[in-house]
Amino acid sequence: MMPKLTYRVWKVWRRNAEVFTKTIFVNFIPSMLEPILYLAAFGLGLGAYFGAEVFPGGASYIQFIAPGLISIAIMYGSFFECTYASFVRMYFQKSFDAIIATPISVDEVIAGETLWGATRATINSTIVLAVVAAFGLASSPTALLIPVVAFFGGLLFASLAMCFTALAPSIDFFNFPAFLFITPMFILSGTFFPIPDVIQGAALGALPLTHVVNLTRGLLTGNFLPLAGLSGVSVALLGLAWLAVATTVFFVLSIHLMKKRLIK
Repeated sequence: MMPKLTYRVWKVWRRNAEVFTKTIFVNFIPSMLEPILYLAAFGLGLGAYFGAEVFPGGASYIQFIAPGLISIAIMYGSFFECTYASFVRMYFQKSFDAIIATPISVDEVIAGETLWGATRATINSTIVLAVVAAFGLASSPTALLIPVVAFFGGLLFASLAMCFTALAPSIDFFNFPAFLFITPMFILSGTFFPIPDVIQGAALGALPLTHVVNLTRGLLTGNFLPLAGLSGVSVALLGLAWLAVATTVFFVLSIHLMKKRLIK
């Protein structure tokens, strides 16, 4: 059954946004410095050991990893916001209980949390995109559409995160999805090296970040690359369809799981 949502979802979103603005300086600096360190250490440092334009699409190494860094910011910004931060608000601060005591429903609380997670993904990735552009690595005007991909990709990772939060007996539980789910995507989704041929099909089917990376790389460069025997356009369309279906499924599932946890 689809959740019942009203305009009150935005009240939950606004509450989180207001808290965020009070610590915006602390949140902004790491989001800006981290991609600079990666681009300097890996792109310029490690990249000096590769020949020019040896990666798919004729890209240099720094050009190859730039969209990967943006995609990682999308995943981290939403996933960790809706696991650790949401768990703290739910379990330690009892913020969910306080909000549910008002006319705002459980469905709206969780939807608001998830939308805020997607917003954090958009904010973080936009900062990284600005850094990438400052390095001269945004070669296509379609890069301006990356924040749109960031929001919907962030919505997927936020929904997945809320599912884990609904099942978490303690905050230490998040070590499992972080190590077994997030870390493999960080490594194997085409972020720092091309996806090996033997796992291309599995990566497209099981690793959501792969689709975000493909879409981000295509928009940043203006050229969608073929993968797993599919043309560049097919890879982009598959990514959009995969994200749309998975986001809908996990968004609804996260609300139902959280309702079971909060309503006793």
